[in-house]
Amino acid sequence: MSTSFFERDKNMGSKVVYQIYIRSFQDANGDGIGDLRGITSRLDYLQELGIDYMWITPFFPSPQNDNGYDVSDYRAIEPLFGTMNDFEELSREAAARGIGLMLDMVFNHTSTEHEWFQRALAGDPKYLAYYKFVDAAPDATAENPGEPPTNWESKFGGNAWEYVPSLNKWYLHLFDVTQADLDWDNPEVRSELADVLRFWRSKGVNAFRFDVVNLISKPAEWESDYEGDGRRFYTDGPHVHEYLQELVREGGIDGLMTVGEMSSTSIDNCIRYSNPGRHELGMTFSFHHLKVDYPGGDKWSLMDPNIPALCRLFRDWQEKMSAGGGWNALFWSNHDQPRPNSRFADTEGYWFESSTLLLACTHLMRGTPYIYQGEELGQTIMDFTSIDQYRDVESVNYYRILQERGRSAQESFDIVHARSRDDGRYPMAWDNTETAGFTTGTPWIGIPANHAYINAKDEMADAGSVRSFVKRLIALRKEMPLIQAGDVRFVDSPSDKVIAYERMLGDERMLVQCNFSGEEQPALPAEGANVLIGNYGDAGAVVLRPWEAIAYVWR
Repeated sequence: MSTSFFERDKNMGSKVVYQIYIRSFQDANGDGIGDLRGITSRLDYLQELGIDYMWITPFFPSPQNDNGYDVSDYRAIEPLFGTMNDFEELSREAAARGIGLMLDMVFNHTSTEHEWFQRALAGDPKYLAYYKFVDAAPDATAENPGEPPTNWESKFGGNAWEYVPSLNKWYLHLFDVTQADLDWDNPEVRSELADVLRFWRSKGVNAFRFDVVNLISKPAEWESDYEGDGRRFYTDGPHVHEYLQELVREGGIDGLMTVGEMSSTSIDNCIRYSNPGRHELGMTFSFHHLKVDYPGGDKWSLMDPNIPALCRLFRDWQEKMSAGGGWNALFWSNHDQPRPNSRFADTEGYWFESSTLLLACTHLMRGTPYIYQGEELGQTIMDFTSIDQYRDVESVNYYRILQERGRSAQESFDIVHARSRDDGRYPMAWDNTETAGFTTGTPWIGIPANHAYINAKDEMADAGSVRSFVKRLIALRKEMPLIQAGDVRFVDSPSDKVIAYERMLGDERMLVQCNFSGEEQPALPAEGANVLIGNYGDAGAVVLRPWEAIAYVWR
């Protein structure tokens, strides 16, 4: 590893990012919805945890059809979440505590309520060119619009094109029908979005997360997909790298902490996105490891996680990204994922071990760890019993779609219950009171019963809590160049239920072993090493106990 790469890795590798889903973090005004002032009120909690940046999900004006990922104004604050004065106070107070602000920029699409789209609907040629509009057949009508330009599927279900009778055109929406895809081939669009970055930089923002950013470059010709849902035609598209380089340069964000959410991407592309010599992004989110319980790649079916496949994916992404000079964002959880401890382990019988196993497994890898709110507490999957309790548009849509595909109502509910994004979107558990210390009003979505014993107040007072374990992981990363910048190599274990890897830097070596099963598994030998951290305590292990994670270090 060259000196320049080592210094980049040491800097990026020493940081930890905490994700805040603003709607569910802390409500300051009693309306049942989290807000900016609520975040400000909890900054001391975040500082004490030891995080470096907080990523806040979108708080821009929005009709909230996709909980803020349908933006109607990039340069303002949604009144649900506060005012610009509230944001500026948050920016000042975070900076005073040494916490950076990472904003979530949704640049693949806007809400159809955005002024740009509304002007397009009015027929303004300038703004028609801001979106992916395609002419319909001359004889198309609202009752019979004919065939859409392609057969691509929206990621939220249904066709990805919507007909506009007043224009006799179709527009592309890879997500909800109210989320119209921007035309990044238009230089005016790219200029507008770079200006948005400069605007928020002037407000003290020093990091950015880019939503589904590898989908921004669409093909020059529209072609139907008779082998899949269309994603192969627009994923990591033809001009995505040059457009990102331009955005970074013109937006003035080169060298800042940046991360791109990459949908169905490849390692080769992520090396290009995150290699510092290319001046694109600091790191990438990839999701292949979160699909190892998707039978045949189908999110809306259920199976137990394939641990050997999980290990292979970690090995490939860790080792190949390292060899190519790329950089990984390390995560299990976010606002789009069910709580991982319930999904990949056993929170009924081994809640502490399950929660800490997952965190140790990724926090000791090469990359930048992300903690999703409540993950540091071991919050679990939701305990909803009816589809009426869900708020997520994708979940409600697929409850219907699954029944249309022949599933029973109960089968459809069971799948949604396991897969819903709302499983990670319910309120942060601050204490054991009725509304979990989140609000004095009625929460916008339900709160699980287990907040009575899984909550921040209790865990901050407990040296043996999940939160205390996470604090140790964060502290170790900040203390040890080995974790920050060491090379990584996965090692074979006697059991296919164990994920094991080494980190190496100079004369130091670390061995991490993680048992992804509820049974004892053979442990790799670690003669002459000291236990660095383990979720069964600091004694060495002859065998790995259920859901055990342990790290040894040789100095």
